[in-house]
Amino acid sequence: MSLFLTQLMNGIGNGAVYASLALALVLIFRTTGILNFAQGEMALYSTYLFWYFTDRGLPVVVAILAAMALSFIGGALVERVVIRPVEHSSPLVLVIVTIGLFLALNSIVQVQFGSDIKTNLPRAYPKHTWRPGNVQISADTLVLVGMLAVVCVLLYLLFQRTKIGLAMRAVASSSESARLSGVPVGQMLMFGWGLAAALGALAGVLVIPQIGLQASSMQSILVFSFAAAALGGFDSPVGAVVGGLIVGVAEALTTQYVHALNGIVLIVPFGLILGVLMVRPQGLFGRRTVERV
Repeated sequence: MSLFLTQLMNGIGNGAVYASLALALVLIFRTTGILNFAQGEMALYSTYLFWYFTDRGLPVVVAILAAMALSFIGGALVERVVIRPVEHSSPLVLVIVTIGLFLALNSIVQVQFGSDIKTNLPRAYPKHTWRPGNVQISADTLVLVGMLAVVCVLLYLLFQRTKIGLAMRAVASSSESARLSGVPVGQMLMFGWGLAAALGALAGVLVIPQIGLQASSMQSILVFSFAAAALGGFDSPVGAVVGGLIVGVAEALTTQYVHALNGIVLIVPFGLILGVLMVRPQGLFGRRTVERV
């Protein structure tokens, strides 16, 4: 039982990371209807910025805040320069653009920072493990879960208690109606992309010290985050959080108990997702839409 609970806690910690990146995916999808395949590489570039700042002597907390601030600006610029010129194009064009952005950012990272693995990255908190009742609970798990909880509370306050949040909800509901009501739709879209980039940066800088920093570090995390968003529903922030935790726990338990699938651990989480989507194509918390033909 202690082994099961240990893996459960590890899965919850991993799920918090997937949920954070899935929230970033949902933020962009709700406001623009775009699946941002470059979200992981945007977080990767932000994490390299964090490494660069700490390597130059900045304190860890300051480096995190600086990386998030630059990521917010970068995300807003991506929306304005790359996405907006093609925002009314076909879904295939949008997919190609975001995949192109994925490849471009990955190449830029390798050219600018090198392709070698960066190890021993600084942490914002001491590494420690507690063993209550022989159940291992790491500081990483507690910090990641705490980060997710704080992010959820801040996003709730933003969307429910501020004018900017109300404007973003209006844009997500109907951009045309919001524009006619005087909402600066373009600015809200830039804000949404910037917010998603900053959120991805926070998730990246907290998880990367555990796995090492290299050009492919965020790719598997992005896959699991897409799975979490699909499971919970791409239009549901709550679904992104629940989906992330489910996928994280499923991954951890599969790795521990299904030895035959150790090399292809993606099978069980995606099998779970497939089963849910066959029953609810919109995801666990997604809204069903009906369109007249």
